[in-house]
Amino acid sequence: MTQPPGFVSSSSPHHVCKLQKALYGLKQAPRAWYYTFSKFLLSQGFVNSHYDNSLFIHKTSTTITVLLMYVDDILLIGNSPSHLQALIHQMHSAFAMQESGDLSYFLGISIQAMGDTYFLSQSKYASEILLKAGMTSCKPCPTPMSMKPVDTLAANLPFHQPQLYRSLVGALQYLTLTRPDFSFAVNQACQYMHAPTNAYFALLKPILRFVQVSLSHGLTFCPSSFELQVFSDSNWTGDTIDHKSTSGYCVFLGSNLISWSAKKQPTVSRSSTEVEYRSLAHATAELSWLQMLLHDLSLPLVTTPLLLCDNLSAIALASNHVFHTGSKHIEVDCHFIRDKIASKKLLLHYIPSAEQITDVFTKPLSVARFQYLQSKLLVTSPPISLQGDDKTSSALAVAAELSS
Repeated sequence: MTQPPGFVSSSSPHHVCKLQKALYGLKQAPRAWYYTFSKFLLSQGFVNSHYDNSLFIHKTSTTITVLLMYVDDILLIGNSPSHLQALIHQMHSAFAMQESGDLSYFLGISIQAMGDTYFLSQSKYASEILLKAGMTSCKPCPTPMSMKPVDTLAANLPFHQPQLYRSLVGALQYLTLTRPDFSFAVNQACQYMHAPTNAYFALLKPILRFVQVSLSHGLTFCPSSFELQVFSDSNWTGDTIDHKSTSGYCVFLGSNLISWSAKKQPTVSRSSTEVEYRSLAHATAELSWLQMLLHDLSLPLVTTPLLLCDNLSAIALASNHVFHTGSKHIEVDCHFIRDKIASKKLLLHYIPSAEQITDVFTKPLSVARFQYLQSKLLVTSPPISLQGDDKTSSALAVAAELSS
């Protein structure tokens, strides 16, 4: 830490200050806080998950307690209220902390509970984005993205407020935590953050107009079976500029959507089969991680995970171990899906394109098609029964702050 202006030592002007402890706000502070707090949790019998460093789990023969940490914000949940209260008491004695009580708001996400049903939304955060963009009273838009291609001639004109563009796109990225329905549109907007133009800002406006008309929308979670089902799809050469494809997948645990992705592939593919095959590999990697995470949480799967794809050639390539000349250029790491299928750890089935939910993560859609897939993702406005002041949630949220 450099000597502050006005307090530079005359005898040692080139010396630096030695910190006796980590100060809040410095680059080293989050690492120092994580080391201190994780050391405390390990002393309390918690085990750090191997698959998520911010997740800590405490298990006994009858209880399980899960703690999730994001810097100095902590989410604590368990099936034993007495153990939760004892742990909170120990945390208060060791750190200067502020307890928030029953879970209702965490990291900008509102959680409404009624019995065993939870509704997650970011309506307040979305309103702040519209206020920043000056579009609080804009004309509504039924879909977040037009099916018309980008006007490449207008794309050459630079946008006069690139910082505003980057700020809005970054905020929309965080909004997709509870709004997977416009993940693809935000993914497209992210590709022009380095040099935004007037044409690309025009593509951003429909997203904001769509957010304005669906401010209260969010994700609904309800009791369901513990069966993993993954939809995988891609859009071959969907980008008209660099001809790269977009991969997408969505993972359901029972009827609840728990993971999704819309990502441009790093290389140009030679065929739709190759594109779909790469998408299957990405979805399988996410599925493997989720299986290990669920095992850490003592939630074993009762059935083999199911991967659904609408490309028969990609399914044949993933299921057939014969080496084909048409696929010899595909990276070795994409072929691990074959081992999963051969060892019966994954079932790969065909699904008709009309039932492929992942279309919403890979391409612009018509209004009717978009609204249909939006309902399949369980992205809806909050049910009337969830808009009351319900206090039946058993989860506890605790906010921790480093003492100054």
